[in-house]
Amino acid sequence: MATIDECRAALDQLSDNLAGADGGVRGAAALDRSLSCHITDLDRTFTGRLEGGRIRVDAVAPGPPATKAEIRLAMTGDDLVALVAGNLKFAKAWTSGRVKLEAGLRDLLRLKALL
Repeated sequence: MATIDECRAALDQLSDNLAGADGGVRGAAALDRSLSCHITDLDRTFTGRLEGGRIRVDAVAPGPPATKAEIRLAMTGDDLVALVAGNLKFAKAWTSGRVKLEAGLRDLLRLKALL
C-alpha cells in the first residue's frame, strides 16, 4: 500500500508532467479550479488548486473532503502512484470505477484531453 508521502510525491510528479505538457493537454490543464484528491485506502484528502497548468497542494486532512472542490478525484494510493507512473491508464481505471472523477460538465469536457 502506498504511503501518504508516496501519494504526495505522485501528485508533485503529476503537476510537473502537466506543466511540461504541450498542445491540448496543456490547454486542458490550464484551468483555474479548486481540487481535491481523496486517497480512499489511507482515508486522507489532498486539497489545493489546479492553476496555471500545475497542481498546488495546500493541505492534507483526514477523511473525505470537508468541502466540495470544483474537481474531485478519489482512488487508492496505489492507483494514484500507478497512474502517474504510467502503469495504469486513466480511462480504463475511470470506466472500471477504480478512479472517480467528479466535475462540472464543461470541466469534464476540457479534462477529457488529459485522458
